[in-house]
Amino acid sequence: MKRRTFLACAGMLATALIISPQALAQQASVTARVGIIPIIGTAPLFVAQNEGWLKQGGLDLTVTTFESGPNMIQALASGTIDIYVAGVAPLAVARSKGIDVRVVAATATAENVFVASPKLAKYFTSGTSHAAAFKNYRTAEGKPARLATQPAGSVPNTTLQYWLWEQAKADKADVEIVPMGIDATQQAILAGAVEGATIREPAVTIVQGRNPGIKLVALGDEMFPGQPGTVVAVSGALLERNPDAVQTLVSGLVKAADLLAKTPDRAVPPLEAALGKGIVDSETIRKALSSPATKFQIDPRTIVESSRLMQAYQVKLGSLDKELPFEGLFEPRFYERATKSN
Repeated sequence: MKRRTFLACAGMLATALIISPQALAQQASVTARVGIIPIIGTAPLFVAQNEGWLKQGGLDLTVTTFESGPNMIQALASGTIDIYVAGVAPLAVARSKGIDVRVVAATATAENVFVASPKLAKYFTSGTSHAAAFKNYRTAEGKPARLATQPAGSVPNTTLQYWLWEQAKADKADVEIVPMGIDATQQAILAGAVEGATIREPAVTIVQGRNPGIKLVALGDEMFPGQPGTVVAVSGALLERNPDAVQTLVSGLVKAADLLAKTPDRAVPPLEAALGKGIVDSETIRKALSSPATKFQIDPRTIVESSRLMQAYQVKLGSLDKELPFEGLFEPRFYERATKSN
């Protein structure tokens, strides 16, 4: 009996020694640094993290908040972050400058909407075109309406200009675009420092809750048809070294979008913790999740063409010198694999 027991134990030990390197590799946790902008479009990421789906797949995230996508590109270039969660517009530019980054998922579309302060909102009346509303404001006030948005090259800035010049056909003399960060934009519209702004949830719910006179004038698809929004992009280094971690991330996002569609209340606590920071309460998060400005979409293939169109418009605006190739920017294989397995 002793001899049989000894041989059995020795056999198990030998097997363990043979498979242990592989087993340890599978169990090894990957820590990735994520850059986000504080908007409701990041919800799938925080839901996937809170539900434990990422950790179960061996992926741990550390999160840093930025004011805009273009600001985050610098961190991506320096290797300060591994994962970018923000607007798609700056990424082709980043690749053209030698930054290896791939879009592996979207998170939301049509996020950017236009709101007007009470002072400007009264000119947006039934039967009055948007262009006429801006002109009437300038005539009455003796100055153009100041409109806040994020820096040139960002999705919010490009979306606002497309809406003004291509959709509304506004006169450039009637408006003044004022670039600023996300928090500053929210505060400026609340303080009346600007007359209008391009904002996303939860800012839309916050500003209208604090001042019901602030009017939602145009939704995202009206401003830029098929408006591409927040995406999840990973550094080439992370993708090449840890493709399983990237798969875990995208699979978690797919499951999170399903949860947000079926049981959005379950997403409120992690979003309040991630975005609220003691300032935005759970009821505001709940309203933001059901807002007409909130559309979750994980499939990166759905925004490829609209992203091309947005880039072409950036060239027209002069924020880009020329159209840049999209080849290699979008990596849909992780999403395709995730939807098959889920």
